[in-house]
Amino acid sequence: MMLVALALDLALGWPKALYDRIGHPVTWLGALIAGLEQRWNTDRPARRMRGTAAALLVIGLAALVGLGVQLALPSGWVGIVLGGAIAWPLVAMRSMHTHVAAVLHPLQDDDLPAARQAVSMIVGRDPAQLDPAGVSRAALESLAENTSDGIVAPLFWGAVLGLPGIAAYKAINTLDSMIGHKTARYLEFGWASARIDDLVNLIPARLTGLIFALVSGRAKASLACMWRDARQHRSPNAGWPEAAMAGALAVRLSGPRIYGAEVTQEPWVNSGAADPGPADLRRGLGLYARSMVLLAISLCCIAIWTIWPL
Repeated sequence: MMLVALALDLALGWPKALYDRIGHPVTWLGALIAGLEQRWNTDRPARRMRGTAAALLVIGLAALVGLGVQLALPSGWVGIVLGGAIAWPLVAMRSMHTHVAAVLHPLQDDDLPAARQAVSMIVGRDPAQLDPAGVSRAALESLAENTSDGIVAPLFWGAVLGLPGIAAYKAINTLDSMIGHKTARYLEFGWASARIDDLVNLIPARLTGLIFALVSGRAKASLACMWRDARQHRSPNAGWPEAAMAGALAVRLSGPRIYGAEVTQEPWVNSGAADPGPADLRRGLGLYARSMVLLAISLCCIAIWTIWPL
């Protein structure tokens, strides 16, 4: 099913006409989360408890829907194809490439305002002060982190647990992106969402870093950078694919950044390397494409082994 989902996403993405007609599962989840947050994130003494209840409700509902659909599928190849079609919108391989390429093209044309506008669609920081190197860094960091969150992790949990797994993971990831922030409003209410997201991404994040290293042509440097610098990252998981990509491309990532009016002094990843530029961003997209090929081959091998055990 995950191979079918990956193939459909590669071929079609999520068509705008379909989005305009029915939306997207992430927007459905987002509407549910926003409604719960608006109603339950009010009583300070009970914020953590209510936030935990909201997270478990959203995750449980997503998993239950996935399980119900999976149990209703016919057996054999028809069920596999139908299940893959249902999982298709939960994989973001094509859109990830599209969004990063949208940053690369204006950067190559020396159109910094357009590049800043494009990168603002995929990062949370303020792009207004970013120079070309800063825009390239932000795009590469987003590419690395979202390869794990948007592609490897959902496919991993879908391969392990089927439709309930990929649906529950997408609910967890959406919860974290909406309410898992360390702000006054969400620190307590989003606590459980952030912790659960950290837990379910432990394996996929490290797996993504390994995949980057294996297809990079600089496996030793990529693995060394990942092992050395990943734990210095503010996130327990994002540092692994980011460090692997930094080592693979021989550039530095992370470092100080601006969120709203706040400047955070983050440590550099691969600090002794040069800043990235448009050429490095282009190489990053090439690394991403090769990683997706290896991921698809790996899924294919697992599927064959599942059908015809050795």
